[in-house]
Amino acid sequence: MTLLNIIITLIAVGAILWLINTLIPMDGKIKSILNGVITIAVLIWLLKVFGIASMLSTIHVGK
Repeated sequence: MTLLNIIITLIAVGAILWLINTLIPMDGKIKSILNGVITIAVLIWLLKVFGIASMLSTIHVGK
C-alpha cells in the first residue's frame, strides 16, 4: 500500500467520523465511545500497514 493510499484512507475515515459526529444526534458518551473505538481501530490498522504489529507479537509479558 502506497503512502498516498494511506493518507487518502485516513482523510476518508476522518471525514466520515466528522460527519457522524456533526450530523447524527447522539449522546456525548456514545460519541466518545465511538470516537475511541474508531481511533483504536485505525491505529491497529496503521500498525499492521507499517509492519509494526508483527514485531509486537514477539513480545512476551510474564513467564
